[in-house]
Amino acid sequence: MTNKVLITVFSVLLCFSAIAQEGKEEQKITKEKKSPSAKSDDTLVIIPADSALTRKEIDPLRPAKAAFYSAVLPGLGQAYNKKYWKIPIVYAAIGTGIYFYTDNNKQYKRVREAYKRRLAGFEDDEFQGRLTDDGLREAQKSFRRNKELSLLITFGLYALNIVDANVDAHLLQFNVDDNLSFKPHYTIDEFNNKGRVGLTMNFKLD
Repeated sequence: MTNKVLITVFSVLLCFSAIAQEGKEEQKITKEKKSPSAKSDDTLVIIPADSALTRKEIDPLRPAKAAFYSAVLPGLGQAYNKKYWKIPIVYAAIGTGIYFYTDNNKQYKRVREAYKRRLAGFEDDEFQGRLTDDGLREAQKSFRRNKELSLLITFGLYALNIVDANVDAHLLQFNVDDNLSFKPHYTIDEFNNKGRVGLTMNFKLD
């Protein structure tokens, strides 16, 4: 009986000792978290300049400059924006439009000269036996329409080159800070198990 009482008392003492030890360790950890350098809360914290968030200055004239350069020489605005891979695309697009305009204009002049020779009473060696007078008139209309369309497309591609340079210059200075964000999100409703699509906008002021 006495042995059982001693064992019980000894066990209770061990439990209290373990609990007290854990309490001291928790208190020590809490103090270390509050003051890791064993200094007061008034300690001055210096943040290195390299770790600070640096923001580039916005140049409001940059988009206008890029558009002007592309207007003077196609592809120059893309070079100003350092999008060099776009320069071959710009010249290929505009060059294709110029090629089709030149080819259709050449074909139009050939058909027109043949038609003028027939009206003057001469034989046409190039289209004789292949196209009638009506066929030559229709061919003139077709080539004239094609060359006008090619010219219109070429001017459109030239304008697109200017717009692309302007938009690129805008996007290069676009604010992508986490304090200002606009993100889509997709969630599943737990009640009806249906998906929902939404947008989240974050705007933080420091």
